Amino acid sequence: MLKIFVPSGELFDELSGRFITVNGRELQLEHSLVSISKWESRWKKPFLSDQPKSREETMDYVRCMTISQNVDPNVYLGLSDANVNAVNKYIDDPMTATTFKNDNKKSSRQIVTSEIIYYWMISLGIPMECQKWHLNRLLALIRVCDEKNQPGRKKSRKDIIAENRALNQMRRAKSGSRG
Repeated sequence: MLKIFVPSGELFDELSGRFITVNGRELQLEHSLVSISKWESRWKKPFLSDQPKSREETMDYVRCMTISQNVDPNVYLGLSDANVNAVNKYIDDPMTATTFKNDNKKSSRQIVTSEIIYYWMISLGIPMECQKWHLNRLLALIRVCDEKNQPGRKKSRKDIIAENRALNQMRRAKSGSRG
């Protein structure tokens, strides 16, 4: 969870031509599958895409991440650059010690939406309470489960012959036989 403080201040709304008062407030934010689901249901497009997001879409994602109760909508107008940078740093944090050898593996062209991630969770037997985890941690768990569920590497003919030779030598030694 990320906690940020939005300072009090006054902003000028050019559309309405009036000043807006922003009351300072601490926001608790969570970058999770739940947040992404909310955002995708509003914007009708995948959050996890290479397409840049507009300022409005980014600010709306901060709203979707908010787990604090009864937040005045004007608070989001008072987000500073430092607040936005802290949010972006939090979103990019892996939140796990797990690393993968094949990080530069070619990614598929599949469009990943929240429903796809929910499908992965269900098919891998990951409990639904994990939907509230930091998204990067959840994706790492999904990848670990997927890799652990893969069948073992098929042995080469050379490896099989070497294994059989070692087994035969061990059996000969045990039985005292030469062949």
